[in-house]
Amino acid sequence: MAILFSSKTDDPEPWRAALAAHFEDLDFRVWPDDGGDPADVEFALVWAQKEGALKHYPNLRAIFSLGAGVEHILRDSNLPAGVPIVRLVDAQLTRDMTEYVLAWVLYYHRDHHRYRAQQAARQWRALPPVVAADRQVGILGLGELGRASASALAGLGFRVRGWSRTAKEIEGVACFDGAGGLGEFLDGVEILVCLLPLTPETRGIVDGALLAALPAGACFINAARGGHMVAADLVAALASGHIAGATLDVFEPEPLPAADPLWSHPGVNVTPHVASITYHKTAAAEIVEDIRRIRDGGRARHVVDPAKGY
Repeated sequence: MAILFSSKTDDPEPWRAALAAHFEDLDFRVWPDDGGDPADVEFALVWAQKEGALKHYPNLRAIFSLGAGVEHILRDSNLPAGVPIVRLVDAQLTRDMTEYVLAWVLYYHRDHHRYRAQQAARQWRALPPVVAADRQVGILGLGELGRASASALAGLGFRVRGWSRTAKEIEGVACFDGAGGLGEFLDGVEILVCLLPLTPETRGIVDGALLAALPAGACFINAARGGHMVAADLVAALASGHIAGATLDVFEPEPLPAADPLWSHPGVNVTPHVASITYHKTAAAEIVEDIRRIRDGGRARHVVDPAKGY
């Protein structure tokens, strides 16, 4: 069985080893020097593939994303028609994201951003505490990652609300949906977390108007995609004091250029797209399960709807 690997950033060898543990007949090819007959390739594993890289494989049965997002696949205007695109849903990936979200929500909830500023000014002053039950946290995006983070925060006693394109129900979480529900969702959210898929509808969603709808002193965490955020609007909101702090794991472009002012902004924490990292062994096991389903005449789980973008 031939599997094509195409990634601008990932080392193919750990993936080769992880898949070989499941398939004795594995023919693992790395684009573009893949060798052999393109017609033999049944499956493609990709991350930010080159435009048109997949159109030369006439017998593809599925395209697998090597990460949680799929916008890097969908922006290719030369994708082979009718081939299902499968997003990666991996329990370890979800646990990583939940840890990241919890860590930074607690950072802001316990006023560490303010204590950091006080330390720089050599000020010894205790701030009035706020209990979790009085703190409202909002999650933009209630897919696999958003749902897990929202549930974990609710389990810690936070007042949690979530927003998604379509209606969702999550125990302990107040759910809002659609364009009409966005304003109501934002009302009173003191810590906003973005975990949305990046689609044409969500690009630039975190702009000046959205930030202004949050209460003064709110904080923002973006662990989704850099394209969700209008960086200039966030900087302006930080400068005015309306937004008290921001933690950003994702940017456009990446890596964040050395000259970008976000690196040194006193109100911004920068992490290098590490909120949730794909682990070869656990992710490969999920991909293998779907390959076996397809080869047995079934359908992969987590197939993307190209019209929705996720």
